[in-house]
Amino acid sequence: MKISIITACYNSAATIKDTFDSILSQTYQNYEYIVIDGASTDNTVSIIKEYEPKFDGKMRWISEKDKGIYDAMNKGIAIASGDIIGILNSDDFYIDKNVLEDINNAFDNETGAICGNLYFVDSKHTNKIVRVWQGTKQKSFKKGWHPAHPTFYAKKELYDKYGNFDINFDVSADFELMLRFIEKNNIKTKYIDRFIVKMRHGGESTGSIKNILVGNKNIIRAFKKNEIPLRFPHLYILRRLITKLRHALCGKIGI
Repeated sequence: MKISIITACYNSAATIKDTFDSILSQTYQNYEYIVIDGASTDNTVSIIKEYEPKFDGKMRWISEKDKGIYDAMNKGIAIASGDIIGILNSDDFYIDKNVLEDINNAFDNETGAICGNLYFVDSKHTNKIVRVWQGTKQKSFKKGWHPAHPTFYAKKELYDKYGNFDINFDVSADFELMLRFIEKNNIKTKYIDRFIVKMRHGGESTGSIKNILVGNKNIIRAFKKNEIPLRFPHLYILRRLITKLRHALCGKIGI
């Protein structure tokens, strides 16, 4: 199957080479790479142009103003031609050269999406692991489970059927989309027990206390939008915060 990898970026010159190099190292070659730049003002576009020939025709990119990271991802999804879509952020990179091979092998006719494990790493020293997100098999969002979005790869037909990212959810549109796909529409996910991505700590949803609080409010909104009943929503959020704090203290997230 063909895999479409989408990277949304803005002023990402300091990190995006690692993203590019990790894709170029992959053993699995049936992919297309779509880069959506939000009209960067640093050296990002120059780096994209530098790397474009190395992808031997597999890279497509645009640079224009957008309405944020999820709007950029939607632009990528709109032009994607692969059977599977995955997001690789501009400060993230694949953990080894066999990631796409293993993702492709995990899919079958019944599987709508796969997810795996994630390392949070220090923003400057990427060999230093800050936290671990250990995934699990599909459970209920209402019990606090959800995949790590950078490890979430879904069939293109699901986006066509159930829609793209809802940009009204700011830092939590990834949660809302996965909730809509998995919990509301009951797609089958497969968990692969392997680490897929190294993610620099301090992303869009985890970079500040403000974003964490906004994200939790949006999670409640996501349940309401998708008409999924949630008993005691404020206790649900409190439990999520306590769980994340506990796991942060011991260096591990297990959801």
